[in-house]
Amino acid sequence: MIDAAKAAVLLFVAVLAQVSILGAYSPLHGTADLLLVVLLSLALLRGSVFGAVAGFGAGLLLDIANLGTLGFTSLLLTIAGFWIGRYGETTARDRFHAPYLSVLVVTVLYAASALVLRFVLGEPVPAHAVLTGVPAGVLWNLILTWPVYGVVRRLFPPVDAFDRTYDVRLLA
Repeated sequence: MIDAAKAAVLLFVAVLAQVSILGAYSPLHGTADLLLVVLLSLALLRGSVFGAVAGFGAGLLLDIANLGTLGFTSLLLTIAGFWIGRYGETTARDRFHAPYLSVLVVTVLYAASALVLRFVLGEPVPAHAVLTGVPAGVLWNLILTWPVYGVVRRLFPPVDAFDRTYDVRLLA
């Protein structure tokens, strides 16, 4: 329960910083997505269900703050949180490259998925502007990954392997 409260506060602060500070700042035609990096760090450390729920809540809060299409960002962040949570559960939670690889892949897929979803919804989307901003967005997100993942790892230390439940056995 305490993890959920800490995560909610952390994601709320990330949404506020994203909307108020980073939203208008776009060097090299790309913007840093602090909320995405925080969400991926949480999902990598806590798992798929935690990442999906956190992604839905953070995306809904961001949609409300931006007055955008309600549920648009929620859908994308829910999928991103679940996918990276699964990646952390199955493969690479303790590896050094895991947060960087996660941020790199999900930043590109997030931009492509947002472009496709806007097209499906019938909204006008300048594909050239979105696709030219992806390399700079990847760069800024990778720069943000090291300090953000460090802070999130301090707030949410990894669970020991002995504390995890893998299977249930009936003792009778």
